[in-house]
Amino acid sequence: MIVVIAGGEADRGTDVREQMTRSAALLFGERGFSGTGLREVIAHSSTPRGSIYHHFAGGKAELAREAIRHAADEVAAPVGEAARGGDPVAALHAWLDHWRGALERSDFHAGSAVLAVAIEPEEQTGARAAAAAAYEGWADAFAATLQASGVKRKKSARLATLTVAAIEGAVAVSRARRDTVALDQVGRELEAAISAARS
Repeated sequence: MIVVIAGGEADRGTDVREQMTRSAALLFGERGFSGTGLREVIAHSSTPRGSIYHHFAGGKAELAREAIRHAADEVAAPVGEAARGGDPVAALHAWLDHWRGALERSDFHAGSAVLAVAIEPEEQTGARAAAAAAYEGWADAFAATLQASGVKRKKSARLATLTVAAIEGAVAVSRARRDTVALDQVGRELEAAISAARS
């Protein structure tokens, strides 16, 4: 988001930081954490070369933490919007549609930045806790939607964890196979599991 200040000028500092964060999230998802250098982030975000350490004094580790938060919010937004109606199946389909669209628009280059950081050694990323928080946030939000629809608390927690793990895995499989069959199959099975849990 560009913040407009007096005189109609954009708050360029905020905009540059956000551009770098968005680019890092996208590139980590496509190329992995180790496969993405700070130069690639600067080039992709079209931001000034010397600005990375100005905006991210902690270097790549700090950038990774922000990129994970951004990636988590990108998934949470459409899922949360669909969940407001209290229907976990609608929230599930919003989640699947988010990834289906991302994969198809990117010609199956898109991937999960959260997963990309989660599988790297902690000493390289310094961001594993951010990845864990993203997964926990998704699971907690989905569990709350399941509970609101009548699923028992413990069952909601287990089913939410299953949903997070299944969708993240299906994204990787879909990317490798260059089709969305895995997402479609996972979606059908999760929908059946949700229906059974609600009955």
